[in-house]
Amino acid sequence: MQNSELKTPYFMIDESKLIHNLEIAKKLKEISGVKLVLALKCFSTWGVFDIIKPYLDGTTSSGPFEVQLGYETFGGETHAYSVGYSEDDVKAVVEQCDKMIFNSQNQLAAYRHLVEGKASLGLRLNPGVSYAGQDLANPARKFSRLGVQAGHIDPAVFDTIEGVMFHMNCENKDVDAFIGLLDDISANFGEYLDRLQWVSLGGGVFFTWPGYDVEKLGCALKLFSEKHGVQLYLEPGEAIITQTTDLVVTVVDIVENEMKTAIVDSATEAHRLDTLIYDEPASIAEADEQGRHEYVIGSCSCLAGDQFCVARFEKPLQQGQRLHIMDSAGYTMVKLNWFNGLRMPSVYCRRSTGDIELLNEFDYSDFKRSLSQWSVS
Repeated sequence: MQNSELKTPYFMIDESKLIHNLEIAKKLKEISGVKLVLALKCFSTWGVFDIIKPYLDGTTSSGPFEVQLGYETFGGETHAYSVGYSEDDVKAVVEQCDKMIFNSQNQLAAYRHLVEGKASLGLRLNPGVSYAGQDLANPARKFSRLGVQAGHIDPAVFDTIEGVMFHMNCENKDVDAFIGLLDDISANFGEYLDRLQWVSLGGGVFFTWPGYDVEKLGCALKLFSEKHGVQLYLEPGEAIITQTTDLVVTVVDIVENEMKTAIVDSATEAHRLDTLIYDEPASIAEADEQGRHEYVIGSCSCLAGDQFCVARFEKPLQQGQRLHIMDSAGYTMVKLNWFNGLRMPSVYCRRSTGDIELLNEFDYSDFKRSLSQWSVS
């Protein structure tokens, strides 16, 4: 099967690029002794878990269905966390998880009796410090509901749990900044950590970014683990799948209103939502910063401001031309929706052999079933 035969829009995951990231993850584990659990909230395309499983130790979740997915399709350790569990949620996942992490002391007190003897109990703490580019993604933002703040901790709780989870990073590419957060946590929470078996430091540590000092990170994690006598976990998502996947689209029209807009058969609101939410322009593989021809890459949705980016090209774009929207895996496929009834992108994987494998495709019946299932009499 050739790329030109595939109907756009579609995602193409590149196995070789994925393995490149996973080899870096393997190196980090060897240096530090840290265990890595894949953050399913970022990437849940289980059709490529066969590639990832040999490198990582399990999965972590943010909701009940993610727990079940990790348990059924990935194996290893299954960590369950939610900002707000219902009793039914706890009962549904407790038999499937190895660790259950509660967001508050209230939830821990209410449901611990359902977990004890079945899974290791944990509590999320909010260190009050963080590294995040935007306030929307900042776990330590003002009035944060995420985790227990230091001033609200009941010290007695650490006699009744085995571990804690901190999550205070979002796309942190600065190893020194992360080590600073580690030092802060050690100084302010060390007396509690010394009483525990395990500590998760969450996700958002971009250790696969080009030039990142993985050895320095690994040594810092090892030192922290030994100082407090705990098994450390990281919860990578973006770090595992960054730069592995393109969203391939076709130019279906070109319109002009002071600027030229190339309309493609996809939309940020439906297929690449974080581009819209965080106002972070996408990157186009075919673009040329020195090109003379500038275009808005606009979506085919009805939302007036729905566009992927502004980009320059060496030659004028043509109707029917394909474009590759790069780095379209993290927080993308997990957020797909049916806005405007647009065609949902298919999902493919280009294996290291060069073979292209279909992982999923969608049609009208999927759209219809997502809206109602029962017939109307």
